[in-house]
Amino acid sequence: MEAEIAAARDEVAGPGVSPSRPALLEGYLAMPKARLLIDGYNVSKEAWPESSLEAQRVRLLAGISTLVARTGAETTVVFDAAASAHRPLVNPPRGVKVLFSPEGVIADDVIRDLVGAEPEGRMVVVVTSDQEVVRDVRRLGARTVGAGALLGLLRH
Repeated sequence: MEAEIAAARDEVAGPGVSPSRPALLEGYLAMPKARLLIDGYNVSKEAWPESSLEAQRVRLLAGISTLVARTGAETTVVFDAAASAHRPLVNPPRGVKVLFSPEGVIADDVIRDLVGAEPEGRMVVVVTSDQEVVRDVRRLGARTVGAGALLGLLRH
């Protein structure tokens, strides 16, 4: 199955490009003990750019609840709060951990740290369309998919 996933990834994206096919994300999440890290505002701003950040958070968390329940993937959504001392209250769905980056630290750095802390060989999937994050977490061994891959699954 790993070879099929790699072939699908290579078919969809060349070097440095974050694939956006929902089936690729499904394949990754079917792997045993998959860890899913979501760049919260990167995804939500692509999906609902006209909505407030609060509305984006609520919609994203509600949308991923079914995916997480179905796949069982250990899931963390990281939201950027670097410019704020305030951390909003959220009610994450079962199986989803929500993190806000500490004041002065961007969410991208939190995601990099989370990927770096995972044991070697674990299937870690980062959902982001930020190419700098894609490059960095791939170097750390994570798989990446673009925001469109996750959004495609949420629409079904």
